Amino acid sequence: MASRKERTEALATNLNIYVSDAHIFTSDAIVLADFCAPRHKDKCCDLGTGNGIIPLLWLRDYKPAEIVGVELSESAVKLFSKTLKENNIEDKISIVHNDLRKLKGVLPNEYYDIVSINPPYKKLGTGIVNDGEDYKNARHEFTCTLEDAAKAASTLLKFGGRFCICQRPERLPDIFAAMRKYKIEPKSMREVIQRTGKEPNLVIVEGKKGSAPGFRIREPLIIENENGKYSEEAEKLFYGYKYKEI
Repeated sequence: MASRKERTEALATNLNIYVSDAHIFTSDAIVLADFCAPRHKDKCCDLGTGNGIIPLLWLRDYKPAEIVGVELSESAVKLFSKTLKENNIEDKISIVHNDLRKLKGVLPNEYYDIVSINPPYKKLGTGIVNDGEDYKNARHEFTCTLEDAAKAASTLLKFGGRFCICQRPERLPDIFAAMRKYKIEPKSMREVIQRTGKEPNLVIVEGKKGSAPGFRIREPLIIENENGKYSEEAEKLFYGYKYKEI
């Protein structure tokens, strides 16, 4: 079995996050956190938060009024808690150790301005299922389908609140269907493309609870320039931590 040894990675000059083999973070989470772009007055909830990468990036870059992360995995919650304690930010981010399908009475309804999720990308019955609960739940919809995520977001969001989700492009119809089923209207989308001329390998979608129809496609995020190096925006997103602090 692969080692699950804990280690830290830098998110700012004075902020480190604990990760393990089972609980890492990818560029997808970084792009999603940036896409959400909460305001200072916003109350924000990240579902399936893992080791807390999105709440931590929100704190670093945007400092919204409230931040909470919801996570089912006990090992991920322990990592997240350790990060908060060792960075002395336990008063700035809250953790809820719970199933996002069972939040009734745990978090307030119709309260949050932003709900986000970086969900499992694979439907049940597709792809190779990883060994271990943490691995398989992170990649396959055993404990969180797109409908589960949209239902939870709809319950938590205030009227006009934003639901932000990243997924593989082939799941776009499922995202739109799940959002509309739970009264969240798809409003905008951004494609993430490795380099110009390629198809997107990720999409980020924003929906608004109770909104009227009307959809726009934002300018894509191009990861690499024609020379195979990070684009200016990608460089800033992935390596800007070297110049930031909380």
